Amino acid sequence: MRILPQATLFALAICAFACTGSVRAQDARSEEMRSLDDQVQEVKSDVLAIAADLSRLEEKLLYPSNTQLAIFVSIAQGEAFRLDAMQITIDGELATRYIYGFKELEALQKGGSQRIYTGNIRTGQHAIEVSMSGKTPGGDDFETVEAFSFAKSVEPKLLGIELADPKHIELDEW
Repeated sequence: MRILPQATLFALAICAFACTGSVRAQDARSEEMRSLDDQVQEVKSDVLAIAADLSRLEEKLLYPSNTQLAIFVSIAQGEAFRLDAMQITIDGELATRYIYGFKELEALQKGGSQRIYTGNIRTGQHAIEVSMSGKTPGGDDFETVEAFSFAKSVEPKLLGIELADPKHIELDEW
């Protein structure tokens, strides 16, 4: 059996020590990276929460509750006509115009409702005109226009437009 010289043993010991130190340094760096990833995730969630708060604040500033008007649209159960477009004017001014796609129409026919308009109006009496166009179940084109009046008080106002058939539009307060 041959005995290694002391210098060789010393060199092997230094290599082993250096490798162990390198592994420890890598472990420390990977721990720092994990900690940094955790901090980044925490910052991301804080930013998302702040964005949600800003969105709510923006809505409150743009649409104060004492002037807010929201209008929803629904189709009466069992109706099979195709709604292509809708236009709403309030006090003679265009409030919104909307063209419906297949998925939106399907959702309305299954009982869904759509918020078609959110805006500000003063308190008092107002006139609203609703026009819709589309096709009857038989394939004929139709266009229906109906006018209504409503009173806006200090509280937020919610109106529901129900399309009962191609020739009949109903306006209800929600």
